[in-house]
Amino acid sequence: MNRHLLLLTLAQGLFLINNITFIAINGLVGLQLAPWGWMATLPVMGYVVGGAIAAPLVARTQTRWGRQVSFQIGLLVALGSALLAAFAAWTRQFWLLMLATMIAGYYNANGQLYRFAAAELARPDWREKAVSLVLAGGLLGAVIGPKLATWARALLPTEFVGAYLSLAAVAVLGMAVVAAIRFAPAPPKPDGMAVGRPLGQIMRQPVFIVAALGAALGYGVMNLLMAATPLAMQVCGFDFQATAQVLQWHVIGMFAPGFFTGHLIRRLGALPVMAAGLLLNLLCVAIALTGVALEQFTIALLLLGVGWNFLFTGSTTLALTTWQPEEKDRAQAAINFCVFATMTLTSFASGALVTTQGWFWLNLGSLLPLLLLAAALAWLGMRTAEAKALTQDTVGARAHTAAPARAEHR
Repeated sequence: MNRHLLLLTLAQGLFLINNITFIAINGLVGLQLAPWGWMATLPVMGYVVGGAIAAPLVARTQTRWGRQVSFQIGLLVALGSALLAAFAAWTRQFWLLMLATMIAGYYNANGQLYRFAAAELARPDWREKAVSLVLAGGLLGAVIGPKLATWARALLPTEFVGAYLSLAAVAVLGMAVVAAIRFAPAPPKPDGMAVGRPLGQIMRQPVFIVAALGAALGYGVMNLLMAATPLAMQVCGFDFQATAQVLQWHVIGMFAPGFFTGHLIRRLGALPVMAAGLLLNLLCVAIALTGVALEQFTIALLLLGVGWNFLFTGSTTLALTTWQPEEKDRAQAAINFCVFATMTLTSFASGALVTTQGWFWLNLGSLLPLLLLAAALAWLGMRTAEAKALTQDTVGARAHTAAPARAEHR
């Protein structure tokens, strides 16, 4: 742990304040302003669509100007988009709110790279713990995000305008924090020459495929259920304070394990930790299917958060082994694009399913991506076991051949 890693952890926390507040209020503002109820979560979808569109642009920005400049541009966009969203809520313009959340997606794409930057601020033998601990900074979002949304919701005469304005202040604070971080210098790039392998070759690696699937499907299922929770709880008669409390426990589950997930990955490996995350997601769905009491919402969303942490941290650690330093910007952008594309689909499906089919069928549908992820983990686990067995057989055969030779030499 060093000063820059601690500051990056704080930057991650401020990023999650933005994320959680957006999730907590965008669906409800959308429900107030949307022409039809099924469009309620479109502002949530706009946030991740913007991230998917911005991911390649962010990669080019990082390559050209480095981590710090790119992160500061992202925070500047966060400031502007929060002000635009506040204006949209004040004037009750649904499509302007959609535009504001899409622009905010650029900050989302930037913030998703904090975890990769963490690995560059620590020793090679401490990368797993660095990634895990920076993700644990999201606890700041867990504690402050729902409370900020609740406090600022009625701060001004027009509901939720104050919440968006508070996010502008959070962005300014984030700019001050990032300005104090000294990131690792980018690897030298020969002028006029292509550096590293083609992106297609990097993405065809089995480890990369499973890492991308783990990050995308883990985030997708989490987003599918989390984005629908405020709407489902409102339909069930719960007030906004109860919804904020459930989301708070969910985000605590997402980031509190960050203090030990890195240790588990170092001790057990990334795949077993990802498998544990998958099992927790399945348990979340099982509990959600049993009913709609406050305790069931709380426990299900808490398990969903811990499962996401295991899947996302494990996927990130797994992905770090698939590229060379000069390839990182393109490879990280590819993984983030997969995440945002999946989240785009689940954000739309979340609102459409929960308003037309209900909470029960939404959870039942989430089993499909979880089963796909289970198949991917099993496939890579078998490949890894086969490769390990082959390596041991080769080493054993060499040792067996070398023994008579040494005897004959003596």
